[in-house]
Amino acid sequence: MIDIHNIVKSYGNGENTFQALKGVSFTIKDGEFVAIMGPSGSGKSTLMHILGCLDTPTSGTYKLDGRDVSKLSDEELAEIRKNNIGFVFQSFNLLPRTTVVRNVMLPLLYAGVAAHAREKRAHKALIAAGLPESHFMHKSNELSGGQIQRVAIARSLVNDPTLILADEPTGNLDTKTGEVVLGTFQKLNKEFGRTIVLITHEPDVAEHAQRIITLRDGEIVSDSSAHKRRHAHHTA
Repeated sequence: MIDIHNIVKSYGNGENTFQALKGVSFTIKDGEFVAIMGPSGSGKSTLMHILGCLDTPTSGTYKLDGRDVSKLSDEELAEIRKNNIGFVFQSFNLLPRTTVVRNVMLPLLYAGVAAHAREKRAHKALIAAGLPESHFMHKSNELSGGQIQRVAIARSLVNDPTLILADEPTGNLDTKTGEVVLGTFQKLNKEFGRTIVLITHEPDVAEHAQRIITLRDGEIVSDSSAHKRRHAHHTA
């Protein structure tokens, strides 16, 4: 599903060159829930931009569904973002005075999906994201933070993407609400088989994933599964 090989990302040139990523390699299988973790300046945001086809690497290859996307043009990358990747950001990016359903239908409008199919798919995505049907016609500025983030998750699902990319999705939420949102991701992964990559700097957020890839100074310093972590915890 995702195959990243020897990804380097440099900024500047000559003596002022800064390497944000220094030869990063990993694969993510279809249906995995992976957290990419690291402190500020570790390279995780740069990696998120490359995974989300918002930027291209200086060198190395990135294959998404078997297609090398590291060499594509801006137009081709935009097409992949539209059709293959669902984004969930820390700032919810919803239209405030617009109903929940209309917010979720928006990507389908851009994709040219017929009106009756748009509403049906928006309802299905909202149910999968765990928002009660009684809230579907609310305007997004009438919802709580956790409900708004569920709407944002539904919007990321509506195009039936290959990959859901969540960048610090609980950053603006209190701990309890954050737990609910992370539970939504776990459900989407377990019950619907969604492939999810979660970017975070918080270890307790990363622990909700099946696998944690930790970056430091542009390099992978560890890559561990939940099963291994639990085992190590018990034997410690």
